[in-house]
Amino acid sequence: MVMTWGHGWMVGAVPKTRADIRADRTPSDRHGRALRIGLISALVPLSLTLVQCGGAPNPAALAANSQANVQVVAKTNSQVASADTFEDRFPAPPFKERFPSAGESFLQRQMSDFSPKRAVEQQPRPEQAPYKVASLTPQVPYQRPPREDLTTLVSMKSSAFPYFGNNPASDAPFLNISKGDRRGHRSYSGRIYWQDETYSDSRVLVHVPERFDVRKPGVIVVFFHGNGATLERDVRDRQLVPQQITDSGANAILLAPQMAVDAADSSAGKFWQAGGLKRFMDESASHLARLSGDPNSARAFANMPIVIVGYSGGFLPTAWSLEVGGISDRVRGVVLLDAVYGEMDKFASWIESHRSGFFVSSYTRYTARRDRELMSMLRQKGIGVSEDMDGPLRPGSVVFVETGDGITHRDYVNRAWTQYPLKDVLVKMSATPALALTRVAATTPSASNR
Repeated sequence: MVMTWGHGWMVGAVPKTRADIRADRTPSDRHGRALRIGLISALVPLSLTLVQCGGAPNPAALAANSQANVQVVAKTNSQVASADTFEDRFPAPPFKERFPSAGESFLQRQMSDFSPKRAVEQQPRPEQAPYKVASLTPQVPYQRPPREDLTTLVSMKSSAFPYFGNNPASDAPFLNISKGDRRGHRSYSGRIYWQDETYSDSRVLVHVPERFDVRKPGVIVVFFHGNGATLERDVRDRQLVPQQITDSGANAILLAPQMAVDAADSSAGKFWQAGGLKRFMDESASHLARLSGDPNSARAFANMPIVIVGYSGGFLPTAWSLEVGGISDRVRGVVLLDAVYGEMDKFASWIESHRSGFFVSSYTRYTARRDRELMSMLRQKGIGVSEDMDGPLRPGSVVFVETGDGITHRDYVNRAWTQYPLKDVLVKMSATPALALTRVAATTPSASNR
């Protein structure tokens, strides 16, 4: 028996029972059958692929991967839902990580931080032959990469402290008191300062401006800070001594040894000893050569002129360095900032025997009596004295400048006869060829604020 099935299909006889079964199937049964056929069609090629790769994966591994995928998707969805802003997705670092607080210090540097290999890599390269660059210009000369100011702390054996010698004022041991294993110094005021807290810091603040050129005439500024000071908080941040040197545009660098740490004490430590300043400058020459990137420049630093600046209690190491330091002939100038509290004979002796150098003492009413006494001593020796800083600074200049009541002792390094007096001295010095200090950067001379 032949019959026609709809849409022109010709089929043979089919047993009634099977035809009934097909007729009784619901649309859902047909959908399920189609789904199974589709799954089988997809899995067959996948199975062949897995067999080609060496076998199907372990069922346990599949379960683990499935659970991991669920967790990753859930986590990702949660992050996307919460990260609605740029700040949420890209948070900025905490404030303290970007801007250190005032109490935080920069790292102390040791000689090992500046290996010979690194120093050689940083030294200036000689002029190279021009090289050709396509599509720009026929020839481009080699240009040295720019350098930035360097301000750091370096530990030096010849710095003021620690000091285990005698106090020349009494010829008694400087550390004149003990308590158990601790040793200390009883100051003139009767206050006790312990060696491990006040007289153990051997660091020196070193500042090399970016434009400093060791091949040109320059000067090393040795700065003796006053009482109650630290190198970071006061010399660097409050008194702005490194900044004044850079802003002067002079070919000058800074060495500022830590004296008594944050104490009302003017002790000179190793600068009391004969040859103390010479040993300090000799050791600093090798440090400066490494820091500047040219190890061969140590000889230039070892012969470079010196300007000593003493502020307040810094008068004592200044006076002893001039008297017994061993290299007073290298000292091109002395600047005292409200600092003549004594030792007038040592200052007068250096001025009298070094007429090629200059001497500047600026003072408030606190030191006026002693400054006038020193002026009288010099005039009796036939040495001319000027009492203003309006004129040029020349070899043999001796200048005393009294400042008004509105100028405070605490701010004297920043404001004396003018704002930033150290900068003003270096500007005047570099304007005088006889003082042999090169100007390596343009700057605007400080205006007088007297």
